[in-house]
Amino acid sequence: MKKLVKGLRDFKTNYFSTHTELFEQLAQGQKPRVLFISCSDSRVDPNLITQTEIGELFVIRNAGNIIPPYGAANGGEGAAVEYAIHALGIEQIVVCGHSHCGAMKGLLQLEKLEEEMPLVYDWLKHAEATRRLVKENYQTYQTEELLEIAIAENVLTQIENLRTYPVVHSRMYQGKLKIYGWIYHIETGEVLAYDPDSHSYVHPQSQLAEYDPLDRPVAGEFTISNAPPPPIACDFPHRQHYEVVSSADNGGLQGSSSISWLSPEQAERIYRGSNGKK
Repeated sequence: MKKLVKGLRDFKTNYFSTHTELFEQLAQGQKPRVLFISCSDSRVDPNLITQTEIGELFVIRNAGNIIPPYGAANGGEGAAVEYAIHALGIEQIVVCGHSHCGAMKGLLQLEKLEEEMPLVYDWLKHAEATRRLVKENYQTYQTEELLEIAIAENVLTQIENLRTYPVVHSRMYQGKLKIYGWIYHIETGEVLAYDPDSHSYVHPQSQLAEYDPLDRPVAGEFTISNAPPPPIACDFPHRQHYEVVSSADNGGLQGSSSISWLSPEQAERIYRGSNGKK
């Protein structure tokens, strides 16, 4: 607690005092441009990994970066999604999973949680689609590989859950909303983005060509000047199995290797799902 109190003092003295104009502007209202959904894990900081300032991200954080399907829960996640889109006019959503996710570890051994952590057990049941998919389609993989698979598949599950919300469905139908899937790797600081065309997680920079260079922020909005390149939008109509692109085929990048936290050998084996590839 002493460290937190000291931090409050340092914030007021060193940061706030040099950003008074920003805070005066924020006091008039918020205009975030991205809804960022991530895990509560203390090792994951959305503003840090995207190098964004206060006011630029509208953030939902919980165990496992889970968004229950519409009507499945009375928690704050659905209300926050609805508010972000309807009230704040947000047109971009990022669902960001991360390596070594404790929630996904718990999901893979859900039966062990019911007695010791019943609230966690009930919460993770909102990711039952992820658990069932992994259990039934990745039967030959071991513990660590299964965890990596669950993390990646869960991002896609939550994107599907988001699409069940009327406001999301309507805005996507109008072409006014895009959803992106990311995975943040703690050890390397790398972020991979889901590409629905190749069904793989690739470097976000490989998708830059699909974005309009004239898509500039509206006057008065905060800009995300130092954010990582935007990932491919996950506006696919249904779940499709995917694979992580190995370093051998570059994931469509010219003159560079694709990025994965997997070794090349693992990348050749993992994320095959039920599509029968060898």
